[in-house]
Amino acid sequence: MQTVPLGTSFLNVSRLCYGCWRIAGWSPNEVTPSLQESARRAILTAYEAGYTLFDHADIYCHGVAEEIFGKVLKEVSGMRDRVIIATKCGIRRKGDPTPAMPARWDFSASYIIAAAEASLRRLGVETVDVLMLHRPDYLADPAEIARAFTQLKEAGKARFFGVSNFRPSLAAAVQAACHFPLVTHQVEISLAKLDVFTDGTLDQCLAMKMTPMAWSPLAGGQIADGAQRLLPSQQSYLIPPIVETLNLVAKERGVSRSTVALAWLMKHPSKIIPIVGSTDPARIREATKAAEIELTREEWYRLFVAANGAPLP
Repeated sequence: MQTVPLGTSFLNVSRLCYGCWRIAGWSPNEVTPSLQESARRAILTAYEAGYTLFDHADIYCHGVAEEIFGKVLKEVSGMRDRVIIATKCGIRRKGDPTPAMPARWDFSASYIIAAAEASLRRLGVETVDVLMLHRPDYLADPAEIARAFTQLKEAGKARFFGVSNFRPSLAAAVQAACHFPLVTHQVEISLAKLDVFTDGTLDQCLAMKMTPMAWSPLAGGQIADGAQRLLPSQQSYLIPPIVETLNLVAKERGVSRSTVALAWLMKHPSKIIPIVGSTDPARIREATKAAEIELTREEWYRLFVAANGAPLP
């Protein structure tokens, strides 16, 4: 698969990322031997298909997703040297650490460091390639975040850093406090979720040379072949006009509409990296075709206008 630099780092990563959100299900209670084998097969399929960037978060199935990935790393000789591991922290579940505690975001230095070290243990590695802050803590102190990042970097526990789901203004504040560049901003982007094209996020990525990573690039599967367990925010997306136009472009191109939808994201000059989250080996492999397609400007805007629901002004 083609590769691109990740931000201003020395890391070169695949044009598509494999996302490990769904490999273990939503709860440890769902993790059966059969599910673990399915997760293992999905990870190996992605690896063999040329994905080199793998995305995690400490909250994915309460850390079980990282544990499963760590077992595969140990099983496959040389895999750790060939993949880039990204993970996220900063979300604390209800009841952590005591029953009275609410669900919340936590960017305190002590929590960032502890969370990163816990991810390292679950993954079975000494260093994570990219550590991102998962959701924007309203009590975020950029100077404190910078101290935590610096400590992790100097200890060799994280190579590079990024953010996820941030307002551009908060991303800028964190960058101003750090003496090294943030290399990525992970955010929801799809034909059904166009906010980043107008809220300054992609403009900032271009200006700061941060690589955008698009989570849920197929709107939770709604613009592909079907959705499973949508987030509440995704249930009101207006899908039919998008699918109608995708089908037309896909037929003209001789590919699937999901392939076109991923290629649409990759057309943007910020070099958006879509995060593929399917656990179906066939769909994991099929997604790689998007890296071989270069949509025209006319095709891109044809899809944008359909997704936007109105002509351009």
